[in-house]
Amino acid sequence: MFKIGEFSKLTQVSVRMLRYYDETGLLKPAKIDSWTGYRMYSTDQIPTLNKIVYLRDSGFNVSEIAVAFNQRSDTALIEQLNQKHIEIKANIQAEQAKLKKLEIAKAELLHEKKETHYNVTIKSIPSYHVLSLRRVIPDYYAEGELWKELSEFVNQYKVEITNQTFSIYHDEDYRENNVDVELCAFVNKAGQDHGAFQFRHTNPVPVMACTMVYGDFSNIAAAFLSFAKWLQQNSQYKMNGTSRQIVHRGPWNEENQQKYLTEIQIPLDIFS
Repeated sequence: MFKIGEFSKLTQVSVRMLRYYDETGLLKPAKIDSWTGYRMYSTDQIPTLNKIVYLRDSGFNVSEIAVAFNQRSDTALIEQLNQKHIEIKANIQAEQAKLKKLEIAKAELLHEKKETHYNVTIKSIPSYHVLSLRRVIPDYYAEGELWKELSEFVNQYKVEITNQTFSIYHDEDYRENNVDVELCAFVNKAGQDHGAFQFRHTNPVPVMACTMVYGDFSNIAAAFLSFAKWLQQNSQYKMNGTSRQIVHRGPWNEENQQKYLTEIQIPLDIFS
């Protein structure tokens, strides 16, 4: 048996943390000396302590570690580890997005970034025969997973599609979460509907404003601001209906983000 200080030195875990694990019930001393009240630990407890430290360093809090200890099978524990992996990865992506926004803000403050003017063109969009998948997703970043789901459906049911695809955003405003998005892939013939997967004809749009966005997807925000200025200068046009987005070159066919090419489409009404 070892006193808490000795056990701390041997395991490289501070006395403060050992006392905390005792208080939370994660690791009770093997015994408490009845005369001195000293906490006494055994080498048999080292594997348990190592597991606590491993889970703690993997991002688990005390309650999550307690749940892990209560798992009756390795499969359940592995599932819990997988969920933590997904959570940490999502946090990393969120922090990376914040870093990118900081860099953009810094560049603008230092006048390192010149204002980009996006050319707006007007064209008529016909009705398209498409395979559609519409769903409310957590945020815009989750659209990639929705495209994977559509691709898996196409492969499973051997749906014949062309290389032309686009997204329709049905929300009237910008959403930070709960985004109503519809994915559309051109098809030559109709197939059997399955739940959210529908074969349909999109509505034609007589007047559609279009602008091309080159480079990283973060440039899309600037394109919308440029479009706002264009609308103000061309007051005969008013926004009306759901916007669309076509990624002509993206992660699946272009490695260099600076060469991405995205088309933004916004339906308009004309007032004389």
